[in-house]
Amino acid sequence: MIDLALYRKPLITGGNCLTLAIFDLDNTLLAGDSDHAWGDFLVEEGIVDAEEYRLANDRFYQEYLNGELDILHYLGFALQPLASHNMSELLAWREAFMEKKVRPMMQASAEDLLNSHREQGHTLMIITATNRFVTEPIAEALGIEHLIATEPELVNGRYTGEVAGTPSFQDGKVVRLNDWLDAHGQTLEGAWFYSDSHNDLPLLKKVDNPVAVDPDPTLEAFARESGWKVMSLREHGVR
Repeated sequence: MIDLALYRKPLITGGNCLTLAIFDLDNTLLAGDSDHAWGDFLVEEGIVDAEEYRLANDRFYQEYLNGELDILHYLGFALQPLASHNMSELLAWREAFMEKKVRPMMQASAEDLLNSHREQGHTLMIITATNRFVTEPIAEALGIEHLIATEPELVNGRYTGEVAGTPSFQDGKVVRLNDWLDAHGQTLEGAWFYSDSHNDLPLLKKVDNPVAVDPDPTLEAFARESGWKVMSLREHGVR
């Protein structure tokens, strides 16, 4: 079960309702994929078997890009290194990962976009299929308090390698966001959602303001046909 306390952080709003500005993380706010980069980091640091892990990591990433990813199969692979090491080792590696892999992917244009929503009084949220262990410090570095991520199961201070609750992937993002909205007594009225991936179409179709950011070809075609905004943070402009 997911700890509902994760959903109950205080909200600062001007009234009873809020406007959500929701962001996918990988290849949207970041100029790269943190989940895949974590796998590369584990290989480079000699924490996992280099050849076997790299091949599997690359294969799963291509399946994701193709819209063919079996999320539970992938998570069985991706969460195993968390279960194989103690928390102190993991936290030290994660700190190094942030400096070596994540910070080079952070974009000034993404910070500008986040600030534009802050200035409008919107409540910022990241919703990502990447697990919370990897993404929580990234959300903190971006100054985004509300994070919905895939939850790796944690028992007595150690990861089990299993998933807690519904992975926030494809339709699962809608399920997890609805849980968050119910916990806060909120709706998606006026909400924005920014994403690069056709895997996020289920949620993009639910919001009033869907935005395709540096989109993959499938999402770009759908967005243009639907009259959605298509933009690039890597070019810092609107296409």
